[in-house]
Formats: sequence, structure tokens, C-alpha cells
Amino acid sequence: MSHTNMEMLCLTWNMNEQRPDGRPLFKWIADLSARASVAVIALQENELGGGSVAVAAAEDIFTSLHRRRAATMVASLSNVHSGIRPLDACWLTTAVWHAGHVLCSVLPLGSLLRKVGMSIALCSLSPRFVKHCIRFKLRPNRVLTFGQSRKMVSSSAATATPVAPAKDYQSLCDKLREISTLGGISGLLQWDEAVMMPAGAAESRGKQKSVLAGVVYEKETSEELGHLLKTLKAQSSGLDPVQAAVVRDAHRQFVRNTAITKEMAQRRAELESEGYVKWVKARDAADFSQFAPVLQEWVELLKKYATAIDSSRPMYDVLLDDYEKGMTSARLDEIFAEVRKGLVPLIQEIKAKGTPPDSSLLQGTFDTKAQAALCNAIAVDLGFSLEQGRLDVSVHPFTGGAHPTDVRMTTRFKEHDLTEGLTGAIHETGHSLYEQGRNLEQDGLPVNEALSLGVHESQSLLWERMVALSQPFAHYLLPKLQQHFPELAEKLTPETLYGAMNVIREPSMIRVEADEVTYPLHIILRYELEQQLLAGDISVEDVPRLWNEKMTECLGCTPKDDAQGVLQDVHWSAGILGYFPTYSLGAMYACQIYQTACKEIPHLEKEIAAGNFKPLRNWLKEKIHQVGSLHPNGDELMKAVTGSPLDPSVFLNYLRAKYTALYKL
Repeated sequence: MSHTNMEMLCLTWNMNEQRPDGRPLFKWIADLSARASVAVIALQENELGGGSVAVAAAEDIFTSLHRRRAATMVASLSNVHSGIRPLDACWLTTAVWHAGHVLCSVLPLGSLLRKVGMSIALCSLSPRFVKHCIRFKLRPNRVLTFGQSRKMVSSSAATATPVAPAKDYQSLCDKLREISTLGGISGLLQWDEAVMMPAGAAESRGKQKSVLAGVVYEKETSEELGHLLKTLKAQSSGLDPVQAAVVRDAHRQFVRNTAITKEMAQRRAELESEGYVKWVKARDAADFSQFAPVLQEWVELLKKYATAIDSSRPMYDVLLDDYEKGMTSARLDEIFAEVRKGLVPLIQEIKAKGTPPDSSLLQGTFDTKAQAALCNAIAVDLGFSLEQGRLDVSVHPFTGGAHPTDVRMTTRFKEHDLTEGLTGAIHETGHSLYEQGRNLEQDGLPVNEALSLGVHESQSLLWERMVALSQPFAHYLLPKLQQHFPELAEKLTPETLYGAMNVIREPSMIRVEADEVTYPLHIILRYELEQQLLAGDISVEDVPRLWNEKMTECLGCTPKDDAQGVLQDVHWSAGILGYFPTYSLGAMYACQIYQTACKEIPHLEKEIAAGNFKPLRNWLKEKIHQVGSLHPNGDELMKAVTGSPLDPSVFLNYLRAKYTALYKL
């Protein structure tokens, strides 16, 4: 059966009530499945011994196909379900595979699953059968039937020529994977620039990135790529959900890429390098005026970029769409209004009536090498693979790299602040687990990328806040802390450690050091300034003054200088405007996702307290990481995972309940 880009070999084995013999079956299937992407085997009349023989033959076939990453399924039918033709089972199994559902098993294959280590869909009659077959329009082009009393069909008879959409889709995938590989090279250059590169190499690195950006631009905007996307968009009804997502996101990016000139793309790459160097120098000097020309050029360049892509939309919405697909400033205004309305009175109540936990228990001087060793150990316990990643130190913590098998994360440590390095490392580990958990079967394709930066941030914040700042995690963390810092042995209990790690910062001056209650107000401040800059309502020179005014208004504190204030973030040096809202969206996603995980994973918090993070990690991998960008936006992903779109009230209720108890309100 040929279905879009797949060559499917659908076989039925009619034993004709003869004694089963798996040898000819194995040879026949093995020969014919050499080119198949998916092998589907329907077993019928199992009481005659056909089921066990077919499964035995299939075990070897599964192993062979698995070596070349082919997907294999079994549909098992007993005589109770003999009203269904084996061919129907093939349709049903394929539908189940596409839909991601496992219905019910009528033949135990536990030993096979353990031996082969693969996901096998075991299907029987279900009311979902008709729905799935209609949904995916599964129709076989060729059916081969093998009976022991019949002449064996030659392998050439089973070879189906891929239809045009399949060829076009494969060509598209080849081009997208090449672009993705070049993006991996760019990722390594960026990591090296932030971690290893000598300061004197800034100019040459800028030229390298500019040349690479030009090469990528040519490939991302090629006429051939545009033709493939146009063809596949016109035939979208013949695509399965994964293929449709690939075409959807690739077309969306193609439209954005072709709207800008090669010169603009190259200048953006050059300015990114120039901006980073000037930001570091300005931050060290606490002097915004040294950085202002860079920000001014970025604002002008981004206005041209947004206008070129879609002049009918607000500029901020166009930029926001680069980071959070489907989100608009109007929707953000609604979300942030609700968040501000809920947080401001909570913070005021905490300050006026609350009794803060004792944070002095974690005060002192902590060797940064010991902190790094502690954080490495925790990252590994959470599931970070040192064979496919590494941990380094940089001015600004980030996660980057070249590929899910080469993930580079960085953090920073301070002698007098143990919690910043600890929570920062766990935060970046969350990002890294997302990257390392991506579905390599769709390697290099848009559907394998994170759905949005907000969703990506949800994974880092879920581990940092929902897990690491929880009471159960304190039971796991305390022995680790005492191992690396023996002086804490007599000072802490799990309860006091939990309290000390959840103190609201006063003052809350630095975004990356902020607690989870005040953090969203840092984001709202930046969001409002970015909107005003792009709308032309304020000038670049106004930014430091307005920054300080908003800090005083929203958080009750005023930065002592530009380094503590407007220059504290790296984002604007790279022209990243529209990004900051994703941080708070991520916090809200994380809260809603974690609440669902607690409902679906038995005894989750007991597992966390015991240091067993595998159940949660695997659940997230299945629900979030490997799903990638299959869904068109965050709300649709949230519906699939939690049953409802993003709901800010879930986040606000979580904060109020937690800090009411912590601060004894």
C-alpha cells in the first residue's frame, strides 16, 4: 500500500487450515519488506497455531526492520473477530499508528515486546475503527495474499512505485535536513562564542557567521524548495498528520525567509556578533550609552523585517510569531492583565502579613567548583546524558548545541549564592532534556523541533519550579547538599530547606534571580518597553529611565546602575524582541502540565522524593518532547496534554496556595 511518502507492504497469511510453517512466511515477508517503511501483519485463526508461528517469524522481521529504523506493527485477530478481514486490520493498525492510539490486545506479546524493545500496536475491533479509517483515508493500492497451498508471489510483484507526492515529500525532507544540519553548525559557533572564543576573534567570527547565514539563506529561499512546498500544500489532503505538520511549518518559515533580502539576513548575523561584544563591554562598564547604537540599529532592522513579512499586522505580533506561534499582543494583554491583577495583591499581602521562611540557612560562602560538581550530579540524576551533552559556564546561562545528540548547556555560579547556580543548572537541564528527548525518527524536520519557545521554557521551568522547588524534591536534595557542603549537615531539614529555597526576593532586582511570584512582573516590564519601542512611542534613549520607573512601580525597587537594570539581559544584543513573554507563558504551561502529570503518574511525588525522576521524564518525553511541533500552537498542545487550553488561573491558584502556606497568611 502506498501512502504519501511511505511504501507499505500489507500481507495477509491465509493458512487454509493447514499445519502452519513459519519458514516460507519469514522468507517471503523478509524479501518483500526490504523496502517497506511500515510492515503490518494481521494474524487470524490463532487457535490453529498460526498466531504463534507468525509471531515467531515476525520477531526476526521486527529485529531486522528495527535495525534500519522501520516501523512495524501487528494486528492480531482471533476467530471471535473473524468478521473483520485481515486487510481491515491492516487499515486499522495503520490508522492507530498515525493517530497515536493503542486500542486493545487480543494476543499477549509481552515476551516479544521485551525482546525486541519496540512499540507494537495490538489492535482489535473497536468503534474507533471506522473513524480512524475515514480520517486518514486509508486505501490500499495493492494487496498480496500468501497461502501455503498457493504459488509464492515474486518479490517484484510487491514493489510499488512511490506516487508523486511521496517523491516530493522525500525531496522536501532532504532539503530541510540539510538546512537543519547547517543550523547545527551555527549553533556550535554561537556556543563557542559565548563559552570558549577569545575576545580577539570577534571580528572573524562575525564574518564566519555572516557567510554561513548567506549559505543558509540561499537554501531556505531556493525556488526548488518553494515549488515543493507549493505542490505539497496543494495536495495536503494526502498527507498524514506528521507530514502535514512538516509542510505547514516549512511553508510558514519559507514565507518569512523569502520576505527578507539576503543582505538583511547577513546584516542580522553580523550585528548579532557585534551586539554581543558591545553588550558585554557596556554591562561591565554599567553604561547603557555604549550599547544604545546597537539597540537602535536592531529596532530599525526589526521594523523593516516585520513590515516585509506582513505589513498588515502589528509589528510586535510579527516578531512574537517567531517565538510563540499563533500568539498575539492582544491575547498577551489579556493574559498579563489577569496575571498582574492576581499577583499584585498577593505580593502586597505577603509583604504586609507574611512570615518569611528562614533563608539564612542557605547563606554563606560556597566553593564554585563544589557547586559545579553538585549541579553535574543532579543534572545526571534528572536524566541529562553526558554522552550527548556537556555543562559549561558562561556570562548568561543558556542551552544550545548542534543536535539532540550534542546538547551544550551553560550556567553560572556565585560564591555567596548557592541557590542561583543550583536552580539555574536544573533550569537548563530541563531545556536539555527536551532537546535530548526529541524524536530522531523525524530528525532534521520542523515537526521535530520544539513547538515554541514558551513550550520549551515550560520544560525548564517545570523541572526548576514545579519539581526542584517542591517539598518532595527537598527530601532528595538534602543528602546531596550535605555531601558537597558538609557544613549544612546540622543546619537543614527537608522542611527548612524547602522554605529557604522558596523565599520571595526582596528586592527582586535581577530577572534570572527572581522568585516565581515576582518573575512575571519582570516580563511584563520588558514586554511593555518592547511594544513601545517598535511602535515608536519611546526612543532608545528613554529606555533606561523608563526601565527604572517601571521597576519602582511594579517591584518596589530601583536599580543602582545600568548593569543592574537595563543591561542585565543579553537578548536585545541579538535583536531578540518578542521573546520575553515566552518565559511567563512557559511558567503557566509548566504549572498546568505538571498538575496533569500528578494525576496521571501514580505516586509521582513519592518517586521525586526518592530521587526517581524517570517516570516524569518518560511521561514528558512521550507527551511533549517527541510530539515536537505536531500541533499548530501551544493551546492545541495543552488541549492534547491537559484537556484544556492555557489557563492563567491555574498558575495563579498554584502560587496563592503555595505561598499562603509558606508565609502563613
